[in-house]
Amino acid sequence: MTIARIARRFLTTTATVAVALAAPIAPALAAPMTSTVTSTGPTRITSVADAGQQRQLITVFSASMGRDIPLDVLRPSDRSKPAPVLYLLNGAGGGEDRASWANRTRYQDFFARKHVNVVTPLQGAFSYYTDWQKPDPVLGVQKWQTFLTKELPPVLDAYFKSTGRNAIAGISMAGTSVLNLAIAAPKLYTMAASYSGCARTSDKAGETYIRTVVESRGKADARNMWGPYGGKGWVQNDPFVNAAKLRGTKIYLSSNSGLPGQDESVQVGSTANQTSALADRVVLGGGIEAVTNVCTQQMAGRLAELRIPAQVVIRPTGTHSWGYWERELHASWPSIARSLR
Repeated sequence: MTIARIARRFLTTTATVAVALAAPIAPALAAPMTSTVTSTGPTRITSVADAGQQRQLITVFSASMGRDIPLDVLRPSDRSKPAPVLYLLNGAGGGEDRASWANRTRYQDFFARKHVNVVTPLQGAFSYYTDWQKPDPVLGVQKWQTFLTKELPPVLDAYFKSTGRNAIAGISMAGTSVLNLAIAAPKLYTMAASYSGCARTSDKAGETYIRTVVESRGKADARNMWGPYGGKGWVQNDPFVNAAKLRGTKIYLSSNSGLPGQDESVQVGSTANQTSALADRVVLGGGIEAVTNVCTQQMAGRLAELRIPAQVVIRPTGTHSWGYWERELHASWPSIARSLR
């Protein structure tokens, strides 16, 4: 089945993506759906709140977006020595819902003894973490590429007293974003890791997939993001088309097949709601992952044509859900850590 047919089937099947419905693991940090403007002026830290031994909620005012952006941050246990920064992005909900690294994984335990600062924005729902051409009536001003590549790094590097080395990783929607961010700022990240992302945006299938996220789920207008459908803005933000600009950045691409895997089994004693959630994950999450699987393999082929080294992992089973992404984070970490040294 071609990616176009998969995408069309996905678009007509659902207007929402009900994946990763397991019970929360970590306590949530407050992440309002909309942020109140508290000040104007240059980008800067406006507040820091401890949320655990190595966890902080840091609020940064973005000059380009004119609002405060909350960040979920994991700090290394030893802060006497400079540490690098891993920007770890959430999926379509941007962490504004409960589908976040903090709530769906044990990532805090994983990073507890690793010498790195892990930074996750708690906004950006349905934004593709890109610079939108126009303010959207629903999502407002979105200038995430400017914020993540120009405004935020110097502010955090100064606060952390970091090594100045950065990597970036993201799931699903952000699996596309991390590649575009690395293309936009080729010397900023030592490595970009994309988990279950679709690196096609300007072909019809890629456009359909993105419109499903931005318009069907986010109720926004994707033309405010990159301009008219099929226009140059969509081409300029297509990692497949612009793959040559990734040369010099280490790349990690992963995807599952979409077939049920180790996380898709009904446990003895499961409730009807748990069984229904699992069915959603198998049907919807499986369909979405089948699309990203094709995208990932196409991107891998493009990088190979350009002779750009990339670590590509295609799993024979697995859906579009958090258990797989958590294991992929663990699997990719040795490569990320080496790039940050």
